[in-house]
Amino acid sequence: MSEKNEQGKRAARDRLVQQRERQKASERRRRTLIVTSAVVGVLALAAVVGVIAANSGGKSDKSDAGPAVAPSGAIGKDSLAIGVGADNAPSTLTIWEDFRCPVCAQFENAFRDAIHQLENTGQVRVEYHLATLIDGNLGGSGSLRAANAAACAQDAGKFPAYHDVLYSNQPQETDDAFGDNAKLIELSGKVPGLDTPGFRSCVDDGKHDSWVKKSNTAFQNGGFQGTPTALLNGESIFPKKGNEPITVANLKKWVAEANKGKKPGTVTPAPSGS
Repeated sequence: MSEKNEQGKRAARDRLVQQRERQKASERRRRTLIVTSAVVGVLALAAVVGVIAANSGGKSDKSDAGPAVAPSGAIGKDSLAIGVGADNAPSTLTIWEDFRCPVCAQFENAFRDAIHQLENTGQVRVEYHLATLIDGNLGGSGSLRAANAAACAQDAGKFPAYHDVLYSNQPQETDDAFGDNAKLIELSGKVPGLDTPGFRSCVDDGKHDSWVKKSNTAFQNGGFQGTPTALLNGESIFPKKGNEPITVANLKKWVAEANKGKKPGTVTPAPSGS
């Protein structure tokens, strides 16, 4: 009887083990299904976002309400760039940006000090071009409103400082906080001497809206892949140059290589607050 009891206990234990294994296998299948569904959902969402970006990126803005009024000192073709640094710097860093673009903020916050150092030593002249891709993709007007405000800051000779303030205080991509002129004026208080009646009027009146839209159209027609786009003497360096990823050290190295044997530009003192 004891042997039969022992066999019965072993059989019961075996059944219990088998049941537990079946439960584990079922749980693994359930988790796999959940993960697979989540991945498919993410890929589907990415595909939708990609379609939205592609569709909006190819459209020209037809809503220009008037002539494009370029900000003071704008340079380049059709005066669509804002230049920072020595006019005769041996190299040019061209940057296309959208003030609502989170990757643009990451780029600026990571490379800001290095870029300013290169500017301030006459190594590069930076040409900023403004785009409004996020407005087109997600709706709202924060890209346009912030770009207009930045152009107004250029009129006051304080674009570099205000440009940096906007990126240091950028809201979440889906938060159209920059669509509120009052917010943009509030942030101008972080730049000494910028919050003036003239600046406020320029922001509220959308003085440079048509210029910003024209700049965005130039971006769309330029064959660029997205923002930020960074070019050193016309060659793309973001997210990499050739096989080398962009880093602060590599950026300085690339500029040094491009400037080899050339004199630095003549740097003039920056306006107060810049």
